[in-house]
Amino acid sequence: MLKQHRELSMSIRRTIENNEEAGIRPSKTYQSFVAAAGGHRELNFIEKDVRNYITREVQNVSKQEDAKEFGKYLLRMKEKNQNFFFELQLEEDQSIKLAFWADARSRAAFEYFGDVISFDTTYNTNRYNLVCGSFVGVNHHGQSTLLGCSLMKNEEIESFKWLFQCWLCCMGENAPKGFFTD
Repeated sequence: MLKQHRELSMSIRRTIENNEEAGIRPSKTYQSFVAAAGGHRELNFIEKDVRNYITREVQNVSKQEDAKEFGKYLLRMKEKNQNFFFELQLEEDQSIKLAFWADARSRAAFEYFGDVISFDTTYNTNRYNLVCGSFVGVNHHGQSTLLGCSLMKNEEIESFKWLFQCWLCCMGENAPKGFFTD
């Protein structure tokens, strides 16, 4: 079971991909291979190889496909309502680098509740390792009102510049002329 002698055949890879798509845990996938082969000794790979394949191959392809689907979704939203605004920037591998969007309701709410805006990012805890950000105002009832959303691959200065430029462009002539930062 030396690493250089372990390998996943094409049929094993396809089964792993299908099981991953169906939501079957890697440990269950591996156990099904063990049962079919008649024991651990009959396999030329270990459970860690299954997990590594999922991490390297399956999820990488999923991220690219999901980025395409996300882009298609944003386009469909724009087709449904011309006041929907979005900007999307992809990496060379077609994964999401930066995304910003605001629906018609958010853009209209800005006109009424855009006196003070907060921008906050959450920790990158999603499966794509993207930072989620939101532009928020406060309505006349003291409730938070969403004014736009973003996804960012990193929290570098250039990412924030791009994002704030998109937001200013989205809000048009009513947008504030500058930002205070902390």
